[in-house]
Amino acid sequence: MKASWEKTEKNRGVLTVETDIESVANALDQAFKKVVKQVNVPGFRKGKVPRPIFERRFGVEALYQDAVDILLPKAYEEAIDETGIVPVDQPEIDIEQIEKGKAFIFQATVTVKPEVTLGEYKNLEVPEKDFSVSDEDVEKDLEKMQKQQGELVAIEEGAVENSDRIIFDFEGFIDGETFEGGSAERYNLEIGSGTFIPGFEEQLIGLEIGGERDVNVVFPEDYNAANLAGKEALFKVKLHEIKRLELPELDDEFAQDVSEFDTLGELKVDIRNRLEENAKKQQEEYTRNELVQVASENAEVEIPQVMIDNEADQRLHQFEHQLSYQGMNLDIYTQFTGQSRDDLKKQFIEEAEKQVRSNLVLEAIGKAEKIEVSEQEIEDEIDRMAKEMSREVDEIKKLLEAQGGTEPLKEQLLIKKTIDLLVLSSKNTA
Repeated sequence: MKASWEKTEKNRGVLTVETDIESVANALDQAFKKVVKQVNVPGFRKGKVPRPIFERRFGVEALYQDAVDILLPKAYEEAIDETGIVPVDQPEIDIEQIEKGKAFIFQATVTVKPEVTLGEYKNLEVPEKDFSVSDEDVEKDLEKMQKQQGELVAIEEGAVENSDRIIFDFEGFIDGETFEGGSAERYNLEIGSGTFIPGFEEQLIGLEIGGERDVNVVFPEDYNAANLAGKEALFKVKLHEIKRLELPELDDEFAQDVSEFDTLGELKVDIRNRLEENAKKQQEEYTRNELVQVASENAEVEIPQVMIDNEADQRLHQFEHQLSYQGMNLDIYTQFTGQSRDDLKKQFIEEAEKQVRSNLVLEAIGKAEKIEVSEQEIEDEIDRMAKEMSREVDEIKKLLEAQGGTEPLKEQLLIKKTIDLLVLSSKNTA
């Protein structure tokens, strides 16, 4: 087989492939064995027509398409290996020659992984950011624990306050007419949650049980339902119930109920230690992300749009997977938000481009620095994963094998080691 690669644009080119005559003959033999099973010729049982009679009756050309289907995938893969190109999209195939007794020749127009011109990636510096834990942070975390232990209690009389949960009816009007989705009975809402459009929840504060009130709001200009965006609306509201969170006292007894500690002071110390540990991890993550961003910005690379689209599609798929855990699918979500699938994908494009760029630059740095991942490092990572997931090592290996092997894991470790190099060589570490 002969293969040649000619670049025609920045990230596109033509791969010309020529197989040997013997390969064509073998492919035609296989094609005949497949096609003859479906052929009926008088005087012969189905599938038993001799090859010469088949070709005289139907012509050898009847086998060409099946022969191409047999030859093309293998020849294309071998040509990629021979020329060393890395396609990032499906090729555009143009058959130049397929004929009995001659070589099979085709051209594939291919979009390939772009070349990266690295800029400065060592001795970088990222802006300092405060990750210290304050007394206020400790108190806020303690308040969260307090709320988690609180109990919602229905009050007999009184008026709505911020953070109350209320049950109420509402009916919305625009220009005196009701509109779809603008009415509900016995709706459950937490005041201050931001569930409703701006200004709605605030106007319910002070409303007493059994009371009624008119609420005037304006839908945001970027509201997901275009027929409501920017419109003034009147909602007639009737309040049925108020439930208020009763909080336990923050004392030693509370500490004993929610933790292994005897005193509130000990609990606060533990909260601070935990917050500081989290802050340390956040600082490390911030430094790593910022260094990657700076190194990416310093590099030059022209990214094919298809790579960005593929990354955005993957993010959309992940989002769809997350929705499934909430008992929702993408079709329901788009109906609810008034957005199309393409609208959602566009929201991922910017981050997708950053991710693709970062991956390409990190890969180029790894090659420039001759960073490698050993088999032992892969084994160690699998062992770590098994311990973290409380599963057997063999079980993790089988799971990886079912997903295509350890190559993705190797790539992840390679990226991690490359970012480690950025950190160790940065001014922030020095």
